[in-house]
Amino acid sequence: MTRLFNDPAAFADEALEGFAAAHRRWVRPVTGGVVRAGGTPEGQVAVVVGGGSGHYPAFSGLVGRGLAHGAAVGNVFASPSAAQIRSVARAAHGGAGVLLMYGNYAGDVLHFGQAAERLTADGVETLTYAVTDDVASARPEEADKRRGTAGDLPVFKAAAAAAERGLPLQEVRNVAAHAGARTRSFGIAFSGCTLPGADHPLFTVPASRMAVGLGIHGEPGIGEAELPTADEAAELLVATLLKELPEDVATPAGQRAAVILNGLGSVKYEELFVVYRKVAALLEEAGVETVDPEVGELVTSFDMAGVSLTLTWLDDILEDLWRAPTDTPAYRKGALGEPEASAAPAAPAADTEDAAIPAASDASRQAAGTVLAALEAVAATVDTHVDELGRIDAVAGDGDHGIGMRRGSTAAREAARAARDLGAGAATVLAHAGDAWADKAGGTSGALWGTVLRAVGTALGDQEAPTAARVAEGVAEASAAVQRLGGAEVGDKTMVDVLVPFATALTEAVAAGDGLTAAWDRAATAAAGAAAATADLLPRKGRARPHAEKSLGTPDAGAHSLALITRAVHGVLLDHH
Repeated sequence: MTRLFNDPAAFADEALEGFAAAHRRWVRPVTGGVVRAGGTPEGQVAVVVGGGSGHYPAFSGLVGRGLAHGAAVGNVFASPSAAQIRSVARAAHGGAGVLLMYGNYAGDVLHFGQAAERLTADGVETLTYAVTDDVASARPEEADKRRGTAGDLPVFKAAAAAAERGLPLQEVRNVAAHAGARTRSFGIAFSGCTLPGADHPLFTVPASRMAVGLGIHGEPGIGEAELPTADEAAELLVATLLKELPEDVATPAGQRAAVILNGLGSVKYEELFVVYRKVAALLEEAGVETVDPEVGELVTSFDMAGVSLTLTWLDDILEDLWRAPTDTPAYRKGALGEPEASAAPAAPAADTEDAAIPAASDASRQAAGTVLAALEAVAATVDTHVDELGRIDAVAGDGDHGIGMRRGSTAAREAARAARDLGAGAATVLAHAGDAWADKAGGTSGALWGTVLRAVGTALGDQEAPTAARVAEGVAEASAAVQRLGGAEVGDKTMVDVLVPFATALTEAVAAGDGLTAAWDRAATAAAGAAAATADLLPRKGRARPHAEKSLGTPDAGAHSLALITRAVHGVLLDHH
């Protein structure tokens, strides 16, 4: 378990601060992450990678010449927010555009996609690429649904080496896609990981057993097997990856491969070497030439006891890029000489855009008080149920839903209070709260809750007194926006299964003449029923999808938390009626 921390909520920020202080030769801190200390050479595409904390040396440890130009770093096992990614990308931009790269997780896809849209609007040409290397997370015919694990490294490196050689943005992105199509990973674990401040791991493995086909966020494996010997583990890893070759590779014989045997957190290097001796022998028997193999911790999962094997099937282009020199805090290859001298480290500069408080009417400022009370109730409700939400999420997911919701709701409450104290109206209070929720929670729920609060705020405005019709309009727009952004539909076992019936019931009750408090009561009752009904669904989205059968009989954590929140807000409306 993680023993050395202060406030668990501050762990990721403090870890990044310490990392930057220890590696000033390579990086400098900016809001949301780090960039190269010497900057991006003018006219070179900037490759900006990112994801949640808890995976070091991914992602911050891979920033330096020959690899990433910047890394956006989110909270523990949560994607960085769009604002954080945008901040890092703007700091890394060298004038030739930005390629955003990340693992294929719903939260990362949402936040990096939003960041790309904002950067494009800023005039920064931006493309994205999601790594999909984990063969356990989806069938070959659904490879686009696979998650990104230790295959991040060879794919990031190929794109970054292409950028170093001056290729334009689209060609750098094409190289990333080529490397991604030829990269496969598979992992096993012997124990789960424990997040800072938690008193139990996200999942457990029975004695003398191992989890097979797990992710890097504390997700349980897709199955279990007897605890293997080192040679048996190597045989499972190699056999699994040799079963699925790239489309243009008919047989492994005669092929070249970049090989990564990755430790997930607490497997010692000597153990990895014992396993790798057999991996190397098995690949040689299959006729595979290993090229610059890597054995060590490259993409971790806190203190998880486990290993993964990654193969990137090389052609002449990819082999050249894989062998290219690299100089970063955590990954070095070849010789690049001394890095550019850097100035004294700059303190991270906050993005002050949208910081001004627009003028608001007295009626809207009064409504802002009710909004703040509602957000205080939301944060209190989440705090009360945080363990329950984590337990529900751990059945088929990674168990961090409660933690993420607490981070987000707490940040939203504090941002709302600060905005209200500065005289903001209802819309501005909700906008600040939504941005804070997205920034601090990260992940899918952070992006979606940020969208919900902003949509409701837009409908309320800062000038008019809120009416039941305006609130219902805002909730309906929030429902539509969440579906557009996340791509989920009713029946996918997500928060959409509650948000849609809640919005529908609220709209219908207001149209029938109910006041806001009575209409919200009816809608909250519908939300509770819809949340309970998700227990009968199989997930078709998110991290729970690979473990769909395990979740049958358990409600969706996001749906359940939304239902709890709608009822808590009803209590505030009763008090402020």
